[in-house]
This record gives sequence, structure tokens and C-alpha cells, in this order.
Amino acid sequence: MIRDPAAFSAMLQEVRRFVRTECLPLEEQVDASDEIPAALVQRMRDLGLFGHSIPQAYGGAGLTTEELSLINIEVSQVATAFRARFGGNTGIASESLVVDGTDAQKRQYLPMLASGQITGCFALTEPEAGSDATAQKTLAVRDGDHYVITGHKCYITNAPIADLFTVFARTDAQARGAKGVTAFLVERATPGLSTPAAPRKMGQHGSPVGEVVLDAVRVHQSAIVGGAEGQGFRTAMKALNKQRINLAGLCIGPAIRLVDEMVQRALTRKQSGQAIGEFQLVQDMIAQSNTEVHAARALLLETARKRDDGQDVTMEASMCKLFASEMCGRVADRAVQLFGGSGYMAGNVAERFYRDARLFRIYEGTSQIHILNIAKRTLAQASQAAQAH
Repeated sequence: MIRDPAAFSAMLQEVRRFVRTECLPLEEQVDASDEIPAALVQRMRDLGLFGHSIPQAYGGAGLTTEELSLINIEVSQVATAFRARFGGNTGIASESLVVDGTDAQKRQYLPMLASGQITGCFALTEPEAGSDATAQKTLAVRDGDHYVITGHKCYITNAPIADLFTVFARTDAQARGAKGVTAFLVERATPGLSTPAAPRKMGQHGSPVGEVVLDAVRVHQSAIVGGAEGQGFRTAMKALNKQRINLAGLCIGPAIRLVDEMVQRALTRKQSGQAIGEFQLVQDMIAQSNTEVHAARALLLETARKRDDGQDVTMEASMCKLFASEMCGRVADRAVQLFGGSGYMAGNVAERFYRDARLFRIYEGTSQIHILNIAKRTLAQASQAAQAH
């Protein structure tokens, strides 16, 4: 749902100008240095990019799912690190608060997240709790009005620079699966919380990812998201369902950019005295890529509109994430192929996006996990329909 087409069009144009005139020229620098310049981060704050999905009552833009999807497609047509810098705040790092936070928690943290004054992160994954996120081993033991949290999180986006951590821990040591998992809001200055130096990654340089070590971290019971024990996994799934829609948009943007780069290469690169774009097998790579981009975009926008209408899109969110991430991987592979030898050289746009795109099929649920989720829900729907008759 687009609430005010004229106002949203102006916002989209402003975002487009920013990413193309200020971010795109810095792509190679950020890839090499693994860091986004502080001045550019301040520009992101000034433009309100940190608060796109945070409600207007707390200083954000309160974008609908469809509006946010279109913004995500736009901002991800440059290196993914730029969006990742502000995307946590306007996505997974704030969504737990938006959907389940108490009024006091929302008033305390959402304005700072929306303005970019603080950076948030979503600390769910553990060494033995990846695809099976219910296998949480981090423990939170009650001690009067406080909880003492001990555990280890890994592969957490923005952990090295985060100020606010949404930490998932088991408050019932005897419970198994999703039961007994609670979400806590933990500030960086809390004694016992540390984040080791970020490791170097294959791609998405400039987007820091790292570990969170919780060594007897003591927090007040008011730090529980929503104020109730045992609701953490439900909160996580609410946040992840929306984030999977967001991520689909973040896969479509790079694919659009790569199709544009492939077309320009095909028009200017010559072999046997003619532009390679005249060769049918080169045309095939471009045509397949462009078709898949359009299919992913159509699926995403249909799902976004359903969510804005209040429909349950849990299965469709998985479909969006699965199809868009796999599509982006195929397009990135074709781009390297079309660029030939130069596409394998460091510094080439195809090589850089190929490395960046590989992660899309892993985080926010691997492709294999989404296939299982889609199959289970499809079979469940068929069973329900049969029983109804």
C-alpha cells in the first residue's frame, strides 16, 4: 500500500539520488577498506534512512511494507554494505520492539534507533543454533528482579558497532524448542557484554558482522521485550517474517544493477568485429536475468500488499526470500560469465556483486530451510482444505 503517491515518489527520488551520487562512487573504496566513511553515515542520518519502518510516533517514517520494499530495491542497487549500515535499525534490529515492545521500551529506544543516534542488532544465531534457531543455549537465570545472561552469539550483523542488542536467551533451562526463550534488550555498556574483533568476510565488506559474548550479563526484568518471559521466539519469528520480505527487495536491487551492467558490457565489448550483445547466447543470459528480476519483483510486491492488507503471508515471505535470493545468485553468476576474464578480476563490478550476493542464500533462513517451510505450509493448507470439504 502506497499511502501518498506524490510524497512517496519524492522520497524515492531523494533516496535514488543519494545512493547513485554519494554511495556508488565509494563502492570500491568501501570494499577495500571494509568501512563506510563516517561522513556518509551522517548523511544517512540526515536523510532519515535509519527510521524508514519505525512508526512516525517515534520519529520514523512509518513506511508500509510495499513502500519499504520499493525503497529496499532502490538502495540495494549499490553495494549492499551501504543499506546494511542503516538497514538494521529500520528492519530486524527495531522490529522486535515495534511489534512486541512495551510502551516504555518503545519510548526509550525507538526514537534513538530512528534517528541513527544508536545502532541496533539482532542477536539470535549461535554456534549450534543456526537454521534451528530454537536450539538456544544462551541462558538467562533469574536473580530477584534481575536476570544473569551467559552465552555466545555469532554471525551477528552490526555486532561490532552496535549500541543496543536484542539478545535471545533461554529462561527455562528445562524447556526444549521454542518454549522458554525470552528476548532481552541489552545496552553495550552493560558489564559482561563484549564483541570480539570482526573477522574478514568473503563479501559485503563495510558491513561488520561478528560475535557477541555474554559473560554473566546482569539486566533488570524491565529489559524483557514485551515484559513477559517465554515469548522471545514468537517475537523473533514476527521480526524475521518481515525481514524476509525486506531481504527479497535487497536481492532484487543488485540483480537490477547487474542486468544494467551486463547490457552496457554487451553493447560496448567487441569480439569478431561486433558487439557481444549481437551474439544470441549473450542475449540469452540477459533475457533470462531480466525476466527473473521482473518475476521476483512481482512476487515481492504482491506479498507486500497482502501483508499491508493484514493477511498472513508467512509462506509467501519464505517464497519471496527463496526465489529472490536464488535469482540474484543466478544473475550474479551470469554477469561474471558475460564479463569473461575481467569478471573474475578484483575491482570488477560483477566480481564484487558476485561475492556480496552469495550471502543472500544463507542468512534470514537458508534456501533449504525455506523450501521445507514452504512445503510444510503447502501440505498443511491442502489438508485443511480437504477437511473443510
